[in-house]
Amino acid sequence: MRPKSFFINGGAGRVLCSIPALEKYQEDHPDEEFLIVCEGGTDFFKGHPTLYGKVYDSWHKNIFRDKLIHTDTVSPEPYRVWEYYNQKCNLSQAFDIAINNKGVRDLPKPTLKLSREEAINGKFIVAEVRQKTKKPKTVVFQPYGRGVQQAGNIITDPSGRSFEHKNVVSIIKRLQKKYSVILMSEFAFDFEKEGLRDTISFPAGNGVPMRGWAGIIDEADLFLGCDSVGQHIAHAVGTPVVAVMGSTFGENVSYPDDEMFDVLDMGAGQRIYDPIRICPDEEAARANDGIMAMNDKIEDVIMKSVDKLMNKYYRKPAMDIVLPPEFGGPTADGCNLPEAPSSNGNNFQIPMQQPAPGGTDVNIPALEIPSKGFSVKK
Repeated sequence: MRPKSFFINGGAGRVLCSIPALEKYQEDHPDEEFLIVCEGGTDFFKGHPTLYGKVYDSWHKNIFRDKLIHTDTVSPEPYRVWEYYNQKCNLSQAFDIAINNKGVRDLPKPTLKLSREEAINGKFIVAEVRQKTKKPKTVVFQPYGRGVQQAGNIITDPSGRSFEHKNVVSIIKRLQKKYSVILMSEFAFDFEKEGLRDTISFPAGNGVPMRGWAGIIDEADLFLGCDSVGQHIAHAVGTPVVAVMGSTFGENVSYPDDEMFDVLDMGAGQRIYDPIRICPDEEAARANDGIMAMNDKIEDVIMKSVDKLMNKYYRKPAMDIVLPPEFGGPTADGCNLPEAPSSNGNNFQIPMQQPAPGGTDVNIPALEIPSKGFSVKK
């Protein structure tokens, strides 16, 4: 019987969610020399104790002639699994069905092994914002999903997964009353002009890689975000999560049965399942458009959930972090290096490379607030 080559495509969240199914396949086929081809990058397999030796980028030199030609190629697509598009399983379980064909079953968390450098840099980044804000409890906030687009000074998400910009600003203001905030976003905006006068950590301004974000989320006290990669990272490393769902179902893309998750459902009773990767569905896209727009009461529910999980799971760090000079710590002569100026006065950057140019002042047109309100699924 020929060995298989599994082609894993899509974004980092999908790659991470594929790991438990591939681990199960390896357990069932210990002698098979199967391969894993990552069309979207191999980052989340790095350091895996048993799978990384089987992992290749799709552009690896001579991979077809040397490797693939001797295998059966398989492209597992979780979105085309019946149990997935009928909300009977999550993304990892759908990969497991597509790869192992053993039905819906409990799976372990993805194995995500950080290097010492990745873990330490995460500690430094979190410690820096804590020291600058004097707030020891830290929230990583990822408001935008992969479908977000920026056109001119407008940020929008046709897929209905991302927070609206006006809610992003409002929620950061609320978070900053109690917590230090790390913004997980590739889109910058003028924090000071938006009235965010407390320090915000914006690591993307220095090109922090995805595994660097894993180190940050691992060290942070809580993750708040939408349907995107950050919540999958948090699930893997054991950080509490408040996940806000819009056009997608928590049963599919999140972990409502995990006691460390609060899955808050903006789309309950309103959304239509969008069969992406199966066929286009204009009716679903139109029904889900604007589904993540929030009013003050909805933001209140989010903040109560953040406070609840923070109070339940926060633990004081086991050690005090002394920052190195490049993170604003003391130099050899006992003095601090001056801070590099930022575009808005409060957006500190990780001094690893030249910061990216600042973003624009973003104004999102008002969208109709969902009449259904907000249902909490735990």
